[in-house]
Amino acid sequence: MYQRILVPVDGSATANAGLAEALKLARLTGARLRLLHVVDDMPFILGADSMGTMTGELFGLLREGGERILAAARATAEAEGVEVDSQLFDSLDGRLSDRVAQQVTEWRADLIVLGTHGRRGVGRMLLGSDAEQVIRTATVPVLLVRSGGEVIAAPDAAGLPSVPAP
Repeated sequence: MYQRILVPVDGSATANAGLAEALKLARLTGARLRLLHVVDDMPFILGADSMGTMTGELFGLLREGGERILAAARATAEAEGVEVDSQLFDSLDGRLSDRVAQQVTEWRADLIVLGTHGRRGVGRMLLGSDAEQVIRTATVPVLLVRSGGEVIAAPDAAGLPSVPAP
């Protein structure tokens, strides 16, 4: 059963729903969690010419925000009695899916639990989908949780649901 669960968090209701589901699984299986936050500094990099010296200050604020998000998620897990640690990365070092893939390998995660908005059509096309990219590159099962709490089992390499929905 799952012993190392990787959980990307960003402080949103969607990510918090994913964290809540990961905590349920961790309590059932005795697993530990690794929380992952990727600071999204790319929009500021793209506009750096117009922002000048403020860019450095904004990076600091974004990192502080990421640290607060991780601290809150860690506190939630610890309050549930779940063993937890966390990692913070800048998006300059790679997309969320890149960091997830790296952590799966380095930390030897055996499950990824990820909140998703479940966007479809033009909304997904325009905004992209971190969850979809994680699923495409994942080498371990992925459990998707919609912001409303709906659990979606992502297919594994054989096209079968990786985790049955409760």
